[in-house]
Amino acid sequence: MSRLESMRRRLTAQIDGLNWAARQIEGMAGDVLELGLGNGRTYDHLREVLPKRRIWVIDREMNAHPSCVPPAENFLQGDADRMLMQMAQTGTRLALVHYELGIGVAEKDAAKSRAMSPLIAPLMVPGGLVISQDPLEGFEPVAGPDTVEGERYLFYRA
Repeated sequence: MSRLESMRRRLTAQIDGLNWAARQIEGMAGDVLELGLGNGRTYDHLREVLPKRRIWVIDREMNAHPSCVPPAENFLQGDADRMLMQMAQTGTRLALVHYELGIGVAEKDAAKSRAMSPLIAPLMVPGGLVISQDPLEGFEPVAGPDTVEGERYLFYRA
């Protein structure tokens, strides 16, 4: 499969997965976290499908398209592990996490996501969802939407 086809599959999986997750957390308490902002496309989608939720964003630097920059009070700039620990200290509770910290090297991305798992877990409300392009540990794997191929995107419940 070409990288272009792979990108299309990833974007479709993200859209379908985020829409599915937004429906799943209806009525559930808790904020949302975009873990890895990039250029802001998924953040932009989250704020559209979850307009009443506070959406936190963590990234090392601000590289988002100008129309996709989160409010300053919701943007935590720095290393994700340090920012997640800061969120835990302030008592932040999350209903949904979209994990997208990868650099595109499967082995390195999987190691990073496993290391981040125990930092995400204490922030989650019971039954909250984590959607990830990389495998996480300590969460219950769940089936996401039927339109997303099994290993293309991963869905977990806290």
